[in-house]
Amino acid sequence: MKLTGSEIVIECLKEQGVDTIFGYPGGTILNIYDALYSHSEIKHILTSHEQGAAHAADGYARATGKVGVCFATSGPGATNLVTGIATAYMDSIPVVAICANVALPALGRDSFQEIDITGVTMPITKHNFIVKDVNKLADVIREAFYIAKDGRPGPVLIDITKDVTEKEAEYEKKEPKVAPRVSSTIKDEDLDAVVEMIEQAYRPYILVGGGCTLSDASKELAKFVELVDCPVCDTLMGKGAFDGEDIHYTGMLGMHGTKASNLGVSKCDLLIVIGARFSDRVTGNTKKFANQAKIIQIDVDPAEVNKNVKVDSYIIGDIKEVLDRLNQRLKPGHHMDWRLDVRALRDKYPLTYNKDVLTGPFILEKIYEITKGDCIVTTDVGQHQMWAAQFIKYRNPRTFLTSGGLGTMGYGVGAAIGAQMGQPDKIVFNIGGDGCFRMNMNEIATATRYNIPIIQVCINNHVLGMVRQWQTLFYGKRYSYTVLNDKVDFVKVAEGLGAKAIRITKKEEVEPALREAIDAKCPVVLDCVIDSDDKVFPMVSPGGAIAEVFNQEDLDQKEN
Repeated sequence: MKLTGSEIVIECLKEQGVDTIFGYPGGTILNIYDALYSHSEIKHILTSHEQGAAHAADGYARATGKVGVCFATSGPGATNLVTGIATAYMDSIPVVAICANVALPALGRDSFQEIDITGVTMPITKHNFIVKDVNKLADVIREAFYIAKDGRPGPVLIDITKDVTEKEAEYEKKEPKVAPRVSSTIKDEDLDAVVEMIEQAYRPYILVGGGCTLSDASKELAKFVELVDCPVCDTLMGKGAFDGEDIHYTGMLGMHGTKASNLGVSKCDLLIVIGARFSDRVTGNTKKFANQAKIIQIDVDPAEVNKNVKVDSYIIGDIKEVLDRLNQRLKPGHHMDWRLDVRALRDKYPLTYNKDVLTGPFILEKIYEITKGDCIVTTDVGQHQMWAAQFIKYRNPRTFLTSGGLGTMGYGVGAAIGAQMGQPDKIVFNIGGDGCFRMNMNEIATATRYNIPIIQVCINNHVLGMVRQWQTLFYGKRYSYTVLNDKVDFVKVAEGLGAKAIRITKKEEVEPALREAIDAKCPVVLDCVIDSDDKVFPMVSPGGAIAEVFNQEDLDQKEN
């Protein structure tokens, strides 16, 4: 049958099982919005800003494992998606961004709201398309969804000229092409080599990355840990892939990782890295990283092998498939003495904070206590993000959504909206600092428009906390433009945007406020006022070795 390009867009989205779109209309994409008008089976969330739409699509994808979708018009609409697309790219999140451009005859003439968005986004997408022929439109959309999911996931952008959305072409419904798990690269000799290295190790350690979540490999990972019988740590992106309450778990690795994990990995003789890319925030000084160990890397993307850290052995392939094959080959290991050594480190160096006053860690522990971990946590970026990683135990995948690679302030509220739309039966918290909340609080209006019951926890220390921490430790306490002491009242702002709002200034106010927010079933903002100089510890200095991890007690002893 013949359909307009706009109708083809909607039908192709229905083919792909899309049930929610996040977007903002404008002149060049109006035909697509007009076609969407008669399709109530697809929910459209009108965000307050296109960046919020991109983050919402990203949060939806992370929470569900499906492809997130966002719409924007040409020019500034399209460029406003860029930070969200880059966020998804850095963390390998499958998103399809669809925008429209000026009509084909107007391309290249600096027409009103014209931008070469495919050129702009080329470095931050897996692939992108500009569609100038309506007859190619359906196949491009199908291919975009396939690319977004295939192998290492990532964002794909489709730019459609306005005349293509008006013209007609034949459309025939097709079943979505299924992206197979990458298995042809998994070689028996590589599996055998890894098994031999594991069986010969005395002090093995496992590092879990975000790839374990992306490949839905948690079950296989748990079995693998049981067989190897060794300590387990994770990256920021790996949280929830392995049970944070498990006896083998020692906490996060890296700049703000636990002392047990940082010191343990520095002492191990075999490090098994699963779905992680050796980010500088994880490794610290790469020349000193795990330098007593042989290193095994398991990853779907061969470009990540030997990129940042040289490894001794590797397996390329889908992590779920690789772990399943390894589990069939491995004999049960026995490393009780080694595990007890690392557990002793964990007992000696627990995560601590000042329990006499209201702090970020106290609030986050209360969230975990009240929800028993049965919630989704999104975050913005900064101290609050690290506290959320440290003091909430994530027992399941897709429950901790954060911008790891790009470190995007302003990510959280949009992501929380997307997560709540994708998992409507879950309680969704966004943990943000006051600096971040200033960047995205307009999306509270989106939540109130649709009564999306997200809970925004604003850790309000009246400064850019993580930057201030660096200024304190490394810049002689020269607080250059990081103080936010002004007249902004987040409770009034939130109420003005239609949300329920509660200010918290004391420890005893936290639990009642959290319970009230959960019971409210509407958007709630909790303005939690803490001290400006609270810090995230442990910490590794920039460029330092992870074995040189320190906390406040270490600094105090050094000064004395």
